Amino acid sequence: MAAEVLFEARGTLGVIRLNRPGAMNALNLNMVRQMLHQLQEWRDDPGVSQVLVLGAGDRGLCAGGDVRSIYEDIRATRASGRDYYTTTEFFATEFRLNHLISQYPKPYIAFMDGATLGGGIGISAHGRHRVVTERTRAGMPETTIGYFPDVGGTHLLARSPGRAGLHAGLTAGIFGAADTIHLGLADVYVPSGKLAALAEALEQETFDQVKAGFTETPPVAPLRSAQDWIDDAYSAETAEEILERLAAWGATHPDAARAREDILSRSPTALKLTLHGIREASRLELSAALVREYAAGQHQLRGHDFAEGIRAQVIDRDRSPRWDPATLPEVDEMRIEEHFLPGPHPTFELFSPIQEAHS
Repeated sequence: MAAEVLFEARGTLGVIRLNRPGAMNALNLNMVRQMLHQLQEWRDDPGVSQVLVLGAGDRGLCAGGDVRSIYEDIRATRASGRDYYTTTEFFATEFRLNHLISQYPKPYIAFMDGATLGGGIGISAHGRHRVVTERTRAGMPETTIGYFPDVGGTHLLARSPGRAGLHAGLTAGIFGAADTIHLGLADVYVPSGKLAALAEALEQETFDQVKAGFTETPPVAPLRSAQDWIDDAYSAETAEEILERLAAWGATHPDAARAREDILSRSPTALKLTLHGIREASRLELSAALVREYAAGQHQLRGHDFAEGIRAQVIDRDRSPRWDPATLPEVDEMRIEEHFLPGPHPTFELFSPIQEAHS
């Protein structure tokens, strides 16, 4: 059986290759554990000067966490009568990995070629050099499956220009290279045909030394021309008011009308978690945002919409989720705030013992 993630030192470059191409390189607990350990090893290795992460196959860097496994864990845990989800350990390890990437002392380079979604954003957008291509399809599509942007996604989207991050998070939008850069999730554009040569150049030289020979000007970001209606609509106080403003803008801007329809199809609970999470994260460091995301994730594991969203989109694929509550007014605003606070579920220490030992 092939290893799910491959590690290799090429010259002075440490290479991480996600190796589940049949699953669009979706992350599981084994993979994030291995990545966390290897990055800690390379951090202290003088022979490795920078790190590159990329995906095997031609479908993308990473389509996110392995939600099929999460669904199976939820079903098995509930059937057993236990209250401990293996997914809890996955989230904790994944979030520690995201935080380590954000503070990595050596250049961390991500090739965000193809699908780079959810957890794929977590292992790329927190890095120092984030490369997109004409094949990039990036975003945080969690509200589609009854969840909310995690892996530091609330922190990242809170720092997008204007209210673009709220638009991306609430609609579960998937974006091309230019919009990914506009949202602040990536830095530079390199045609996919040049990635192999760029990786080879990085074996001996730093990214800053070679990037001028590979990067090109990306197309104009569609989100940039939509900033006026995005900023107005998503500055509304509540999700319900955002929908009203999108309806008004939709009379003259078809993209606003489509955004409204997208939002209406998402989990009402997930929408309110996303709105609250991104707004609060604008005042928080990444570490604090991760702790809050972890707490909210524990609630969603035990709730209805996360499992139902995965069922509808991935398991049965009927694309007809039955959300509960079914409408935005039915969602208890006080409970949304409480989701992000430490509760009776497993707590989260950002630093694992091995990370503390090396810090």
